[in-house]
Amino acid sequence: MTDRQARQIRLAGDAPQDETWGGRINLGRAAALVLGLAAFAAASLLPEMPVAHDPMGQPFELTREGKMALGLFALAAIWWVMEVVPIGVTGIAIAVTQALFVIRDPREAFTDFFDPAVWFIIGSIVIGQAFSRTGLTHRLAYSMLTRVGEQTSHIYLGAFLMTAGLTLIMAHTAVAAAIYPLLLAIHHLYSDEDYTRFGKGLFIGMAFTAGAGSIITLFGAARGPVAVGFFNELVGREVTFFELTWYMLPLGAIMVGLLWVYVLAWFKPEKSRIPGLRWRAMKLYAKLGPMKREEKATLVITGAAVLLMSMRSLVPGLEGLNKSGIILAATVSFFALKILRRADLEKIPWNIVLLFGGAMSLGFCLWRTGAAQWLAISWLNYLEHAPWLLFVMGVSVFILIMTNLIMNVAAITICLPVALVMAPYLGVAPDVILYAALAAAGMPFLFLIGAAPNAIAYESEQFSTAEFFRAGVPASIILLLVIALFVSVIWPLMGMPVKL
Repeated sequence: MTDRQARQIRLAGDAPQDETWGGRINLGRAAALVLGLAAFAAASLLPEMPVAHDPMGQPFELTREGKMALGLFALAAIWWVMEVVPIGVTGIAIAVTQALFVIRDPREAFTDFFDPAVWFIIGSIVIGQAFSRTGLTHRLAYSMLTRVGEQTSHIYLGAFLMTAGLTLIMAHTAVAAAIYPLLLAIHHLYSDEDYTRFGKGLFIGMAFTAGAGSIITLFGAARGPVAVGFFNELVGREVTFFELTWYMLPLGAIMVGLLWVYVLAWFKPEKSRIPGLRWRAMKLYAKLGPMKREEKATLVITGAAVLLMSMRSLVPGLEGLNKSGIILAATVSFFALKILRRADLEKIPWNIVLLFGGAMSLGFCLWRTGAAQWLAISWLNYLEHAPWLLFVMGVSVFILIMTNLIMNVAAITICLPVALVMAPYLGVAPDVILYAALAAAGMPFLFLIGAAPNAIAYESEQFSTAEFFRAGVPASIILLLVIALFVSVIWPLMGMPVKL
């Protein structure tokens, strides 16, 4: 039995029966395994479902492949939450199932594992490795700790503000990868224990606040430009960079504050303060000495990559530059300048990479089989005669559910166009649909695959997927309440049209 398996058993509250494969089967794991397979079989054998019609009258039928895609969706959710097998192996199972049951062409199902979005995650992880290898993470950690002091509540706040602040200018995946080793250094100063309640709060809070910060500007994640593109095309009006930030900044800032309070209560640190921490941090920072060549080179390479990715949406002629290509160019530079070595390449957490490869394959499977469109239109048709606020919140809830199980860009792509077309029939302004959808899509707090920062935080081994899910349920409720407050009160006061 590996250390990780032993830790998962301990977190689940089950004592190991035997440390060999010949020992007793864990009944909980076996039940989850069977439950996932049963969910797949049940969805695949569904009787003929009603045809869904969009507002223009176009029919969407749930085909055999669509039913099986929904079953695969349920299987993956159960296996990921229960960690029936390593999360990356569940990702592989998603593609294998598509191939074996002829849901999609095997070449397509497996090619999704190397989608540009997956390569972007690999590049982001490598940036984090460069920060760690050069010592930049320790420099940043010690600098922050000398400022926030010795109260663990202030350390939480400092880490979360730094995370959210960086997402204003760079993708939240890259931010999480850079912050991750910094948090490891902070946790090492906090305790010699491998696993602490403070550690759980530190890493889960980082994942949550990375999402909250990423909604504020178009730089935080790809979902923003995609959603704005749909809005511009379907509504015929352009949403500017600063207009989006004007409406999203207060929501993002309030969510960061509420998440800090929530994490502080849910994962109350074992110690209220760490005596002598400020002095230790100052001493350790001084010991690092002047910034080394490798640190400067890492900052220059990372800064150049961030600048190029940021300028793509602002400078004509740069929009054709692929963000995955930019971040992988930075990856090559780290190895060419010998900032990183072959051993670092071998330390890439392939479990996380395979997780996101499986998530991409699942998302494309739902889309290509028509299951996602059928789900979205069926859901929104239930809200066809609902009051305007209920319609907006119904859109938000659907996107929140979808973005937890497939990439948030896919969730936006599936639901937003339908919602924007339906909105005028209910007297709802398209603006409020756009911003509510972006807020919901930006904060998937339930599953690791909802956003890369969730999976990166999981690499700390401070929490299980079940713990992340349990912590995410109240956080998701808080998010929906905040969205409802902004939709009904705050955004109208700020000048946003909410009704036609």
